[in-house]
Order: sequence, then structure tokens, then C-alpha cells
Amino acid sequence: MAQWTSAVGAAQLARLLNSQQERPAYPGTRRPPAYRALADGVRLLVLEGRVPVAARLPAERELALALSVSRTTVAAAYEALRAEGFLESRRGAGSWTAVPAGNPLPARGLEPLPPETLGSMIDLGCAALPAPEPWLTRAVQGALEELPPYAHTHGDYPAGLPALRAMLAERYTARGIPTMPEQIMVTTGAMGAIDAICHLFAGRGERIAVESPSYANILQLMKEAGARLVPVAMAEGLAGWDMDRWRQVLRDAAPRLAYVVADFHNPTGALAGEDQRRGLVDAARSAGTVLVVDETMSELHLDDDLEMPRPVCGFDPAGSTVITVGSASKAFWAGMRIGWVRAAPDVIRSLVAARAYADLGTPVLEQLAVNWLLSTGGWEEAVDIRRGQARENRDALVAAVRRELPRWEFSVPRGGLTLWVRTGGLSGSRLAEVGERVGVRVPTGLRFGVDGAFEGYVRLPFTVGGAVADEAATRLAAAARLVETGASGGDEGPRTFVA
Repeated sequence: MAQWTSAVGAAQLARLLNSQQERPAYPGTRRPPAYRALADGVRLLVLEGRVPVAARLPAERELALALSVSRTTVAAAYEALRAEGFLESRRGAGSWTAVPAGNPLPARGLEPLPPETLGSMIDLGCAALPAPEPWLTRAVQGALEELPPYAHTHGDYPAGLPALRAMLAERYTARGIPTMPEQIMVTTGAMGAIDAICHLFAGRGERIAVESPSYANILQLMKEAGARLVPVAMAEGLAGWDMDRWRQVLRDAAPRLAYVVADFHNPTGALAGEDQRRGLVDAARSAGTVLVVDETMSELHLDDDLEMPRPVCGFDPAGSTVITVGSASKAFWAGMRIGWVRAAPDVIRSLVAARAYADLGTPVLEQLAVNWLLSTGGWEEAVDIRRGQARENRDALVAAVRRELPRWEFSVPRGGLTLWVRTGGLSGSRLAEVGERVGVRVPTGLRFGVDGAFEGYVRLPFTVGGAVADEAATRLAAAARLVETGASGGDEGPRTFVA
């Protein structure tokens, strides 16, 4: 059985390789032999996630024709990639991309720091802001006033409180997506929702297509559930999905599920357009793939002149293809662990039935708090506070990084909570390691890829602003200098990933 899960055509790979010629080389590099430049180019594409891990590469003769080089050059490049662990081959199955053994994904970077360390460490690992007071306190007080009738019941509501389900259904209907309460299940955060969906639809060994990069915690959840992840590279910058790649993966790999973040994608901040949304729903329907759409960032549009596209489920009127996941955690507060699923009624019934063997239900008090916010107008005012915080932090962080790290590359998203940064050829893993020594915590891009992609990236969330953003950028610049000079305390010199 072949070990590859997707394929890259010769013309497509040639375009990707040629696009690297427009990027400046890292200072001090020499022009390598042709085969070495080709091998380094493919290696960089894999590490950046632009070519997925486990993607079948074109045959030597096909790539040689597409690049106008000799077949010997391509053969030598493939041999160099195999020797370095970036390519595996088997007679009759071809050659496919890989990541060298011994490079495990870092275990640190996204988990919240203990409170006692916050005074000395600037934490850019967790993309979450403090609660938008006074609305958290008011919501809890309102929930306490509504609690007594529920206290006389057993307290188990596997599908969620009826009042909250009805309120969430009304909000989808107001967005132009007619929805009944029977199409809503309340969950313990978005993670709880996606975990339930994966267990229902994708058993161990099933394929799940995911954006590359994608949200690190969801990738880890799916891996631990035994899924076979099929990465689909994002388009460049903030252009959203590469629809040609999505159509190819859905057609060739036939994944059972596909997980996407259409609104202010985590980590890139990309916003998928309406044509992309319609096209992805059509492609998923044709492939028989269930499309799981994460809307946790959908309300965090930060620019006033931005017109939001229709929700992805709006292109699936029959409700047979799209399952939507929402949450209060990003738009309101991470400590409010309330999420929800919108799907066809039969899917909701199956999820509710399966829940009896998981967590039984979501805490009543938190559901009442969210319902209070949604029913009183407090949600809109709290989210407006959140947008203001994130907008100010984004602008401060962008200015600080551009000033202190001018060679780092990124596109400024129009919403969400994260900045996806290419680190000028430096190893994201080394930056994360050295950053903690100089007092700034940042997750390496490896965490957001499948099997070792995105080594040359870091994710910077909009969680700090003002003088703290300035200091964070100063400490990151100090870490970058240490990595560049090889003075970071490791046994290897500076690692660059520029062809």
C-alpha cells in the first residue's frame, strides 16, 4: 500500500519552486550546485507546509521537463533529500515527502503558563485575552438569578439547555441561515464539539483533511484519536484556501471528514471568500466528505469596513454536508467553556446519544451565563470590547515586530487573534527555545503543521499591546540574534531554511 496521501504535479511543484526565486537569499549564503538548490527548495516547501508531508512527488523525468533541467539534476536532488530524511521512496510506489526521524514536535508553547511565572515571562503562547468586564460578572450574576428552577432538576442536559439552544438557533436564523433548536447541541467548548464529531464520523485510521497550517490543539486531538491527517496547503498570504488543491485532495484521498477555519483562520488570519466557501462545499458534497467548519473566530472582525461573507453552512441548504462549530471562548472569554454544534437534526441526535459515554452534558451555570448575554444584548457589547482590545493589540504588535525584526515577513489579518510570521530563515524551534531564556514565550510553527512542517514560522497572538508589545518584540529580536550567531547555548550553529 502506498505511503502517500496526496500528490503534487510536476507543473505545480515547478511553480512553487520558481516562486522562491523572488525571495531574497539569507545574508552570507553561496550559490549552491543546481541539484543542491533543487533539494533545498523542496525541503523548504515541506518545512513551510506549502508541500504537505506524505505528498507524492512527480517522477524524475516529469519534473526535469517542467523545470528545464537534466534528469540527472533531479535524480541527485531526490537522492540528497532521501539521505536527509525529507524523501522516502519505494519501487512501484514512487517517492513522497517526509520529515527526518528524531525531530518530534515540541511539547511546549500553547499551554497556559502558571500564574506565578507571568511576572517575568511575556506569554505569546496562548491566543486568549482577559475577560471583557464588567460583562463576565454581570453574566454570572444573571445566571445565578436564573438558576433556582434548574436546581430542582437532575441538571443533566445532554443536548444543552433548551433556552440556550433556542437562542443559538435564533442567531443563525438572523444571519440568514434558518435553524431550529433541534439542529443545535451545546458542548463543553469547541474542542469538546470537534472531539464528539471526530468520534462519531471518523474512527481510528480514517482520513481527515485539514488546512496546512491549522490549529495546533485540534491537530493533536485528531492524531490522538487515531485519524490519518491529510494536509492541504493554504494559499499564499491571506488569500484563503487553494481550491485546486482542495478539489484534488477531496477527489483523490476521499477523506471522511475535512476540518477548516473559514473566518480569520488560526494561525494565518486568512478569511475565505464566498466563492471559496461555495466551491469547498460543492467539492466536499461530491466527494462524500463531511465538512466541519470552525466559526470560533467569526465575530472577531477588527476592521470597520470589512463585509463578512455568508457562513459556510449557508451554501449547504440541505444540511447534508456542513457541520458548524461555534464557541464563546475566543469572542468572549476562554474561561467560558461553552461551545455548540449546528448540524442536521439526525446528526445532532447521534451526537447527543454518543455523549452518554463521554461527559453527559455541559455545566448549567455557564450555559445560563451565555444565554443571559445573548438575550440581553450584553454579548454584542462584550464582543465589541473584545474587538477593540484585539485591534489595539494587533496594531501595536505589528508596529513593534516591523521595527525590531524587519526581515520577518507576515500579512496583517483583518480579524482574529493571531499573526503568522515567517522568521527570515531562522528555525522556529530554536527561537521558541531561546525565547524562553530571554523572557518571551512563543510557539514554533511546527505545532501548526502535520509531521514537522512550518519550521520557519512562529505564531504571535494579539494578547499584548502598548509597552508590553514593544518589549515582546525586543526580546524576540534578542532571541533571533542569538539563533543567528549560534550563541543560543546549543551544539549547532544557526539553522536557515532559505534555498
